[in-house]
Amino acid sequence: MNSKNTNLILYLFVFIVFFSSAVQAQSIKKVSIGFYNLENLFDTIDTPDVRDSEFTPSSDEAWNSQKYYEKLDNMAKVISEIALDVTPEGLAVLGICEIENKEVLEDLINRPALKDRNYQIIHYNSPDKRGIDVALIYQAAMFVPESSFHFPLTIEGRLDFYTRDQLLVNGKLLGEDVHFLVNHWPSRSGGEERSLPLRNAAGDLSRSISDFILSMDEKAKIITMGDLNDDPFNASVSEHLKASGDLNLLKEGYFYNPFALLHNPDNFGSLAYRGKWNLFDQMILTPAFLKTKRNKWHFEKAFVFDADYLKNADGKYKGLPFRTYGGSNYLGGFSDHFPVYIVLER
Repeated sequence: MNSKNTNLILYLFVFIVFFSSAVQAQSIKKVSIGFYNLENLFDTIDTPDVRDSEFTPSSDEAWNSQKYYEKLDNMAKVISEIALDVTPEGLAVLGICEIENKEVLEDLINRPALKDRNYQIIHYNSPDKRGIDVALIYQAAMFVPESSFHFPLTIEGRLDFYTRDQLLVNGKLLGEDVHFLVNHWPSRSGGEERSLPLRNAAGDLSRSISDFILSMDEKAKIITMGDLNDDPFNASVSEHLKASGDLNLLKEGYFYNPFALLHNPDNFGSLAYRGKWNLFDQMILTPAFLKTKRNKWHFEKAFVFDADYLKNADGKYKGLPFRTYGGSNYLGGFSDHFPVYIVLER
């Protein structure tokens, strides 16, 4: 065989491989994207300068290796089952909060329930005094990150204030540009008057990050996700981030919040407190997910994943999230939050 024929065969082979890969990517018509507050996924080591002594073997909770690996397996089970009825591949991308470090995430993605998915990790250490961070995990076959950044939340006149950074990850979701902004906004501890301005500032920061991306590409597809410690109708979300479930407001510069349409304080949310449901866990979309070509990723539906095994089966807290601890009593449950997810289609 002469060199000309050899080169032709080689070119044909490369073309077939490339074409078949492109067809395979395009054949995936739906993907699921999620967010989950793992509720204190700590290792058992007492880390200097971090308030993690509660999660050590000598603490009142007696947090040890057995409980740690039970927690990992519980979290892995949940993550592995989210959205399977819609996307058999499972979650393509998952935002996560309340994890102590990258090492606990590495342990998590290598548990038997998740190992075959080849999840990869994007994580930065945050200045939070409890040492808890946000992170993103993704299936390498479905999402290819191109850059990542973390943005600290600072409050003017509050040099003693430290909280979780906001994590921005940019990349290609099966060939299309998508940006993910992962959040865990300041908690409500200390009372509403003291804590509300902190979450308003977090909403301002999230909005400014998104607006910067949109200034370079007005059709950018950005998913802001996280435990916002506020409901969809609180000012931090509706006024500072400017997110709404009203599609008519898109033309006024608002982002779309499908979870605003799901929340019912009497009987539905992602967590509950004193008999009322909250929906702190949300995923918010830029208008490009609603106004796009049909062969591009667009929003289909939003969900709270509240499988029965994630709920207390009986007693005073029947139907509420089944936690790892109740006070200092080990329950062996999952998290005080239900995970949330959205489905995109094209």
